Amino acid sequence: MNLTITFFTSLLIALVGVIPPGLLNMTAAKISIKEGYSRGLVFSLGVCIIVIVQTLIAVIFARYLSKHPETVQILQRVAFVLFVLITVYFFLLAKKEAKPEKERERKSKRSQFFYGMFLSALNVFPIPYQAYMSVTLASLGLITLDNVNVATYVAGAAIGTFIMLYLYVFFLKKIKNEKLKSQKNMNYIIGSITGVIAIITFINIAKDF
Repeated sequence: MNLTITFFTSLLIALVGVIPPGLLNMTAAKISIKEGYSRGLVFSLGVCIIVIVQTLIAVIFARYLSKHPETVQILQRVAFVLFVLITVYFFLLAKKEAKPEKERERKSKRSQFFYGMFLSALNVFPIPYQAYMSVTLASLGLITLDNVNVATYVAGAAIGTFIMLYLYVFFLKKIKNEKLKSQKNMNYIIGSITGVIAIITFINIAKDF
């Protein structure tokens, strides 16, 4: 029963993390629109391979943090600065005029798989996100961080990520909402989300004083 809770909790956390329009899910959707569903799904599989590695690193790090609570305070301060910088970056990026996209050459399925791995590797946000969430869940007693539960948590994160990318691949093509697909709006949305996280992190830091 504990493994089931761990799996579905991780799956839900991963779903929430990928819901906001961002680099990975919007790229999966664009590939689907321009090159077909199958290539969008192959790209998504490449993303999920890296998510497995990133989540494993995050949970192992969380296991260390759970045994060294003093390190969590330092991490919170670093995370606050990081989220503020990311917020400023995306808001500045959103103010720039979007340049028209050049038509990209159609890639093979294998190329899309490695492209997904490449972009996912550049997106390091899941590591602090998953580390923070798993430490919080462990402190609340909702999950344990033994080897079996860690493997279950990682599997849930990978499947949750794939499910959300799957939804973007299939449903964004049907909706074709230009505002949602707008790079400018994406940057504002991501900047707003990281801004909220920065505020919450600051409140948690202030409680320690």
